[in-house]
Amino acid sequence: MTDRRDRHGRGVRGPLCLPNPLTGAPVRLPGHVSAAEFFIQAITASIQRLMQTCPDALAGVDVGVEDVPSSTFDWALLDRVPLAAAIDATTTRPARIVLFRRPLERRASDRDDLRDLVHITLVEQLSALTARSMHDLDPDLDEE
Repeated sequence: MTDRRDRHGRGVRGPLCLPNPLTGAPVRLPGHVSAAEFFIQAITASIQRLMQTCPDALAGVDVGVEDVPSSTFDWALLDRVPLAAAIDATTTRPARIVLFRRPLERRASDRDDLRDLVHITLVEQLSALTARSMHDLDPDLDEE
């Protein structure tokens, strides 16, 4: 008799490898990128793309990530959860764009769709902050 059961015909369940016996840390699988790591990679690729097409648009703008919208954002009046927030600059801090990871992941059907959605959302928020058209920020945006 085995220690693990094949429940409902889905195959043996359990970890693929045991933790490191010396440190107790889980072993990272080569080539595996977690959802949070992929999201950061998508934002980085989007920023690099914007730096090539319109580098001055990102000057003085901080881009950040939160898992979900917090109570500091006034989104309770909206009829759905926001994907991002654009916060204007003040005398003490630069302008900010905050992307919300979980709502964006829920709206995307796969990782390629998420990459595109992250880029479009970032361009929309940057357009709102800079008062430039989305096509001025990224001329290739209409081709996606």
